[in-house]
Amino acid sequence: MKITVENKKGLNKDLKIFIDKETMNSYMDEKYEEIKGSVNLKGFRPGKVPKEILKRQFGKAVFGEVLDKVLKETSTKALEEKKIKPAGQPKLDLKTYGEDKDLEYVLSVTELPKVEIKSLENIKFDEYTVKIDESETDKRIKEIAKNQPNFKEVSPDTKAKKGDLVSLDYKATVDGKDFKGSEGKNTQLTLGKDLFLKGFDDQLIGVKKDDEKIVEATLPENFPEKELVNKKAKFNCKILSVKQSEEVKIDDDFAKNLGAKDLKDLKTLISKQINDEYKNSLDQLSKNQILKEIEKIKMDEVPENLVEEEVKILSQGMSEEEVKKNKKNFEEKAKTRIKTGLILNEFGEKNQIKVTEQEVQAEVQKQLRMMPGQEKMVMDFYQKNPSALASLRGTVYEEKILNLIKEKGKANKKEISKDEAEKILKEAHKHDHDHDHDHSPGKEKKETKKKTVTTSAKEKKPAPKKAKSKPAAKKTKKVSKK
Repeated sequence: MKITVENKKGLNKDLKIFIDKETMNSYMDEKYEEIKGSVNLKGFRPGKVPKEILKRQFGKAVFGEVLDKVLKETSTKALEEKKIKPAGQPKLDLKTYGEDKDLEYVLSVTELPKVEIKSLENIKFDEYTVKIDESETDKRIKEIAKNQPNFKEVSPDTKAKKGDLVSLDYKATVDGKDFKGSEGKNTQLTLGKDLFLKGFDDQLIGVKKDDEKIVEATLPENFPEKELVNKKAKFNCKILSVKQSEEVKIDDDFAKNLGAKDLKDLKTLISKQINDEYKNSLDQLSKNQILKEIEKIKMDEVPENLVEEEVKILSQGMSEEEVKKNKKNFEEKAKTRIKTGLILNEFGEKNQIKVTEQEVQAEVQKQLRMMPGQEKMVMDFYQKNPSALASLRGTVYEEKILNLIKEKGKANKKEISKDEAEKILKEAHKHDHDHDHDHSPGKEKKETKKKTVTTSAKEKKPAPKKAKSKPAAKKTKKVSKK
């Protein structure tokens, strides 16, 4: 194989690839030998069909398969030999080809630019830790205590009021007749919440232990016995107890009920919980700072074909007029995204960052936990959409790269209060919101975090596209081995 590099124009170049006819004939002979044993032709024993007969019967199909195989192998080898990483799919133009002929073709390729990543090791960013004031922790614990039910039975002559817990047995009738589900034992109602039937609770205000009370209520639309929907039912209620809520005492026992060792341990756990609520958002701010710093790194040239593809993504769903109006903005945004993605990819490759199947599945599980009740729908979506799973893999890959850059970079560590954290996050959110509107006619998808990496460059080895100018290069039917 002979390779000549021609027509160098920036990142674009042509590779002229030549394979002599002797080499092509040896590939053809190999293929004939391969099919010889499986071809059945009348008048010949299996495996004994002469090559000339095979050539007459299957020549075109064999050549088609051989040509596809040679083009694939030699184009990949040529790119590797010349140390070219293609940006997108190379185009292939056949010049000379045919049975018992030399093969000559041109591979037009846009090369990925050389990327400088040394400066990433000294990148500067803010790293926040939130100092949680003791009063904040105490406030959160009091909120938890307030929501903990702590009802104590009152004296038999105490009348029930709103907020009290009433326990009762009941027997209900509609038009004097029993119905399915008309009886209830030890039913507990917190008066005022109206969780049983509309207006039921209010009629129990003022009852005492051992009272009997007839309550009337309309059966709802979703009542199981359809013929009784919207009918008025009479409930004969026997009051078993009336309990009033007491303030929960915040002590070691309270802490133990919540799974802590003691009150001191609970305060530590709650403080960490509050901190964690801010940590993810603040960490994302640090990563956004890193991405902004990466955007400042100079790159002589960005592959135009990648810019065109990215502009299509950015302008998806827009009218031709809107795209034309915002073209310059989209091109600038596309160049920035591609440049950032190429730099992150290069850093990922140099540091041998990989994404395992377990990490992808862990990310899927995280999404399942974020959407309770819709787990099956989410799982089905990823199973039916490989591109969505690939995008998720890209997210994990980018996250791992940014985490490593953070480790290697120079963090400006800042300890801030909860109020300061809220102010910083509010400002960041406002900035992102304004930034989205700066160059969006209204239909562009808003995103706080820019997605810049989809996959490692090593994972993206596109097959060359054949030029449409040569009709004879169409893929031929594969040889039947029957």
